[in-house]
Amino acid sequence: MSYGMAVVKTLRPLQWLKNVILLAPLLFSGLLFYQPVGRFPYLITVIWAIFLFCLASSSVYLVNDVVDKKKDSQHPFKKNRPIASGMISERAAIILAMVLATLSMVGSLRLPTLFTGALLCYLGLQTMYSLWLKTLPILDVLSIAFGFVIRVYAGAAVVNLHMSVWFLLTVISASLFLAVGKRQSELTLLGGENSGLTRKTLQHYSQPLLEQYTGMFANSTWLTYAIFAFQYQFIQIDHPKELFSLFGTVLPQLLQPAKVLMITIPLVILGVMRYLQVIYEKKEGESPALVLVKDKLLLGTVVIFGVSVFLILYLADILSWLAA
Repeated sequence: MSYGMAVVKTLRPLQWLKNVILLAPLLFSGLLFYQPVGRFPYLITVIWAIFLFCLASSSVYLVNDVVDKKKDSQHPFKKNRPIASGMISERAAIILAMVLATLSMVGSLRLPTLFTGALLCYLGLQTMYSLWLKTLPILDVLSIAFGFVIRVYAGAAVVNLHMSVWFLLTVISASLFLAVGKRQSELTLLGGENSGLTRKTLQHYSQPLLEQYTGMFANSTWLTYAIFAFQYQFIQIDHPKELFSLFGTVLPQLLQPAKVLMITIPLVILGVMRYLQVIYEKKEGESPALVLVKDKLLLGTVVIFGVSVFLILYLADILSWLAA
């Protein structure tokens, strides 16, 4: 492996998939194609925000790999990481991390202050996780989940959108579900006796306890989304009327988006069930992003879910624009 490829691998580009969640508040707002007067379209602004979070997350991964170099060298898979294997020096990794973090913060200065604050909180939280929080049982899982919550808040803040409480609870539940699933897979992969060699907190998570956590957050994920879908409403802000979905004018009340969105609930349930199967039967899940890419059923479910939400909320608008 060349040095350049080693650097790219250390940045973990596959993990950038997590930052796509910044797009969720805009997607569900019904304002995906909205462009304020004299400003960039909302979609372009959020894409830029995602890019900045990718820089920030890569900087944190570099710090984490430096901190964990000794432990990663004893891990069956992580020992092949460029920093753990010695291909990239710790000094070079820290310098690159500082450059990426600085670029992400500088790039956010012309965006809303709340977004810059969210990005700074993300960098602070993830740095604390790498240095300390990941050694504390329960707090390590909460830290991982809160990282997703910050991303969602940042995605809403960058275009000044309001978020449904139930949507936020869905994000929290799903984040905790993924975080606990990650610990479940690590415990299975490393074995109970040797798990403490590479991750100290695993010694404090028994199999029955993680199963309780997993079941609790799996249930809360689809239930909170079901309530969100049932109570769904477009966000009301001042913008041209034609940007609202036209479903409300051409379909009866029963089939308006607030009702139609409920047909995506089975997809969420399928996704939760499949991820549980991946964790318990395939004994995977240590990297949710890798699982999503590798598992065709899970990937297909996510894609169909995203396309379904998009069509439900925006098909009428697209057809009206084409007909204009």
